[in-house]
Amino acid sequence: MVFFIDEHRSHYGVEPICSQLPIAPSTYYHHKARQKDPGKVPARHLRDQLLKPQIQRVWEENLRVYGARKVWRQLNREGIPIARYTVERLMREMGLRGVVRGKKQITTISDPKQDRAPDLVKRIFKASRPNQLWVADFTYVATWSGFAYVAFVIDVYARCIVGWRVSTSMKTELCTGTSSMGTQEPPGVDSS
Repeated sequence: MVFFIDEHRSHYGVEPICSQLPIAPSTYYHHKARQKDPGKVPARHLRDQLLKPQIQRVWEENLRVYGARKVWRQLNREGIPIARYTVERLMREMGLRGVVRGKKQITTISDPKQDRAPDLVKRIFKASRPNQLWVADFTYVATWSGFAYVAFVIDVYARCIVGWRVSTSMKTELCTGTSSMGTQEPPGVDSS
């Protein structure tokens, strides 16, 4: 933005340009003062410029898999004192990320040939009495022995679970059989 203002300030002026951009004129003038006098650059900014190459080096030396916590520990082992939140902030600015363990679990595999279920409540999840409106959800929970898949039905009025089922496999029967778990369907609901 500063470069843009520099290019157009002779024609439009600084304040009119800043009124159209998300930058205050004082910020622009402060930045220009820093460019003229490097002594006005904050110590944090100068230190960040020295730390960024070190963070980049540690991240690349470790096959680009280290996250902020491991980079922070490695830098401190090397005698470079730095706070963990500083490493997190600088890695975020630099676009560096560690590798996340585990694989992403996919819970929904939609079939584009199938028709979508109609939205019978028009996204208005309110009920004036119990058993007037039920909603369902399906999720998974990581356990030591693998994933457990959970389907449950909630009464919108009472905001409590009225039926649920757990399975080790993600099959249609898990979701369709949830409402029959010791409950009756609310009046006026077609289960087909």
